[in-house]
Amino acid sequence: MRARAEAIERIALKRKARLGKLSDEGYAELRLAVENNPDKFVEDEQERAFLMLADALDANAKAREGEDFLDDDAYEKSRTRRLGRLRDTCGIVLEVDRHCLDASTILALQGNDAGDILEELLSLDATCGGSADVALDMGDLIPCDDGQGIANEGATAEPLATNEAYASSAMTEPAERAADDETALMPNTDDWTDVFEHPILRLHAVIAQEYLNTTRFGAARECCRRLVALTPSDPLGARFTWALACARLEDEQGFNDLDARFGRRGNAWSHIARTLLMFKLDRMSAARRALRGYASLCQGGAYALLRPTFVEAYLPDRPAFGQGTFEEACLAVHEADPVVVDTPDFIAWCTAQEGFAAEAQRYAEEHDLDW
Repeated sequence: MRARAEAIERIALKRKARLGKLSDEGYAELRLAVENNPDKFVEDEQERAFLMLADALDANAKAREGEDFLDDDAYEKSRTRRLGRLRDTCGIVLEVDRHCLDASTILALQGNDAGDILEELLSLDATCGGSADVALDMGDLIPCDDGQGIANEGATAEPLATNEAYASSAMTEPAERAADDETALMPNTDDWTDVFEHPILRLHAVIAQEYLNTTRFGAARECCRRLVALTPSDPLGARFTWALACARLEDEQGFNDLDARFGRRGNAWSHIARTLLMFKLDRMSAARRALRGYASLCQGGAYALLRPTFVEAYLPDRPAFGQGTFEEACLAVHEADPVVVDTPDFIAWCTAQEGFAAEAQRYAEEHDLDW
């Protein structure tokens, strides 16, 4: 989450609305002035609170630097203190603006039980006018795509850093999208261009991930489908969660449609999802090809799958990663865990494939990792 950049955009847009019509050059100068001294331009409690949250998230990220090099006890103490400070600041932010959705989302995500976290997130969505808690057959849930926000004409928000590696190539032409996607919006319509809509869109992305974490795979798929309809550029990476849900549901057609929608440009999530899907469908030759593709296209992918590393809870969204990096592979493996756990013998099968375990061990030795 580029919280500070969003805070600057929000403050600048509100000042622009108060000043009246500005040229593009005038707005660029205004935005630069806000960037240099945002506190000077804050005019209401909503933006004051959001700026406080942005500062807290920056401080949390800075405090996290170097923690990976601590021993277990020192790491846990540092992490506990750091998250405690963030939690306290979120509480202060909500005292300033009780409607700061990102602060509430971050607090909800720091819970210990996945079911309780999901319930709290759905409650937040309901307070924003959504109707995420809708019963389905099989006990599944469908989240609503209805979000509340403040329109900002002409805003040009940047994609989140978490998805930068793929955002520029995310969209295919409308004619190439799945023909049966009845929720597809008109070309060039993307709610992400409204920076004031970002919090509710982030909340829905988080809800989709929590549906997956609580094995509500149908609801996860539906939530992602609706979110991508609202934000076709998919800056939040909903298609990653969507692909994993399709794999668990053995929805080959859905997976293929999703893959085509985004130009069949692979990523760690889609490679893992394809491997799982083929394995579950007992198409073992295709599963082996998919596994080889994952290992060759994702740096350290074999090691990440066979030796999963600890990934801290997203607060509130997926952290930044580079395309094809070990960090991407670790995030994808972490998010795929509910599907992997629910697929008996998958990891044992991966380990038994020729050269896969050896590739994982080689990566570990080259990068001084435990094996």
